[in-house]
Amino acid sequence: MDFQELSRARYSCRRYRSEPVEEEKLARVLEAARLAPTACNLQAFKLYVIPTVGHEDDVRRLYDHGDWLTQAPLLIGIAGNPAANWKRLDGHSYVDVDCAIVMDHLILQAADLGLGTCWIGAFDAAAARRLLELPAGWEPVAFTPLGYPADAGRAKARKPLDEILVRMQ
Repeated sequence: MDFQELSRARYSCRRYRSEPVEEEKLARVLEAARLAPTACNLQAFKLYVIPTVGHEDDVRRLYDHGDWLTQAPLLIGIAGNPAANWKRLDGHSYVDVDCAIVMDHLILQAADLGLGTCWIGAFDAAAARRLLELPAGWEPVAFTPLGYPADAGRAKARKPLDEILVRMQ
């Protein structure tokens, strides 16, 4: 599908079928993430692929907002290393931005393959650090379940372009 169709089709899936994600599709999703641009191409991030079966308690500690997250066969996390990432002139690390770009590529590729995802930013950071066994200095940034949707999504509500656009002269 073309990019506009893909952008309209992608949605935050909160119901998943239990069938596994084929290795070929997982590989394509992870390759899209690897190819994502990062500042100065430093790629100061790690991706974590976690099977939900056997990790249900860890996932619930990470995100305690219902059991829908454990329905998907996989959970993918991303963590970044702010010290190793590019920094703006004021010293601000771009690690969150880079990780967001990587996750967006991953999520869009998943949607193109018929897989569901849902960006998770409201997680317990301490539980995430334990689950991912992060070394000192690394920060968990985002998670998404990955699996086949058990729902069809719904129409998106978005502001009109004239409410979010400022054209500078």
